[in-house]
Amino acid sequence: MAEYTFTTTAGQTVARELLLAYLNTGTSSAPVWSVIGKRVEDSSEEYDWSTESKKDILGDTYGTMKKPVITQSFEPCELDSGDAAQQKIWKLAVVDQDAMALAAMDMLIVHTYAGFAERYESCMVEVTGLGGEGGGSVGMPINVTYGGTRTKGTATKGTSGAIEFTPET
Repeated sequence: MAEYTFTTTAGQTVARELLLAYLNTGTSSAPVWSVIGKRVEDSSEEYDWSTESKKDILGDTYGTMKKPVITQSFEPCELDSGDAAQQKIWKLAVVDQDAMALAAMDMLIVHTYAGFAERYESCMVEVTGLGGEGGGSVGMPINVTYGGTRTKGTATKGTSGAIEFTPET
């Protein structure tokens, strides 16, 4: 089991560009990782731990937590023909309206600042709108709920520039 730590210089904050989400635009056996977030200005993963506090008859308080449900929104996510992830999501949501496929997307979160990546093989990718202001760009806001089997590992850029995920052993 690998030990992950921040790989950045002490005293230096971690750049937001070092935390990225990728959608598999290939197949499960031959993944092609396409980044999500082009033209998105602000996005963060939200962790819902389903916490609960109870006080027993002696007056002592105890808390419980569950594994987190992780969600992330990408907005405005302006459409761009050079964005493979947007193309796949747009086709499944707008053209095909394939809810089953959108609820079973393969995604990768890459924590470049720590040499750590996590793959979720059954994520829900929800398109929440399509449009924008007159004279502006067409936006397609997206909400992602990470789910399915979680596999930890590392991700690196290969010689071709493609992201390569290596599962932890």
